[in-house]
Amino acid sequence: MGDVAPSIARDLPWIGVRDPWAVLVSEVMLQQTQAARVIEPWRRFLETLPTVASCANAPRSTVIELWGGLGYNRRAGYLHDAARAITDEFDGRIPKDPLALRRLPGVGHYTANAVASFAFGVRVGVLDTNVGRILARAIANRPLGRAEAQRLADELLGRGDSAAHNQAMLDLGAQFCTGTPRCATCPLASRCAWRTNGGADPARRSAAVSVPQGAFAGSNRQLRGRIVATLREGPARLDVVVRRVAQPPQRVAELLATLVADGLVEHVADAVRLVGDPRELIE
Repeated sequence: MGDVAPSIARDLPWIGVRDPWAVLVSEVMLQQTQAARVIEPWRRFLETLPTVASCANAPRSTVIELWGGLGYNRRAGYLHDAARAITDEFDGRIPKDPLALRRLPGVGHYTANAVASFAFGVRVGVLDTNVGRILARAIANRPLGRAEAQRLADELLGRGDSAAHNQAMLDLGAQFCTGTPRCATCPLASRCAWRTNGGADPARRSAAVSVPQGAFAGSNRQLRGRIVATLREGPARLDVVVRRVAQPPQRVAELLATLVADGLVEHVADAVRLVGDPRELIE
């Protein structure tokens, strides 16, 4: 991958960053979110909460407010919990071992390997949907199980800069080996097993490759986001939330219950707020 890396590198502010906290924040934000949408929230978040300790000690409402624009707000809660776990269980130091990283809330196989690789130089392959497509198409030309895909990702590291290799794989998958692949301009086209041998797209049934989500409009995900967006302005009475979300009170109550269960929202008297928000009611 090193020979094609210069031509496919994306200009993203966290690439090359070695601060483990900054890397962990970027990787949690990048879960299920396009990189372009993460740039400004990542910068804003780190300006306010630049260290593990600052995040662990911040009110949960602050972490959720800084998450604005990213969606999947549950990840904000996970990141806050992870900062507290790092403080309590790891003496404030982010572990470099992938297995230890996976003990943190919201950190799965990919995120653990990415933090270990990009922050600490651990020689482990990263395996997300972008890399999964490359492995299934260019290397194997068949669907792969997760264990086999991870083994291939590790084997491809070679002896060079493993972090640079992993980043190149992510960049290649994000720009060329996409859901609808851009084979005509892909720098690996001449070496791609699928392009050479043909057949059905093996990535569609391969491990780590995400499947299209259902419609966003009108979904619980969209409406939960509206509730959180309302409460980012400050605590609100239930009738205000119902009016802002523009849904029947029963459905709003059900959505609020899921947000409470996720540790993002809490009830205070006849109002609701982001957990720990000290501000006055909005009208």
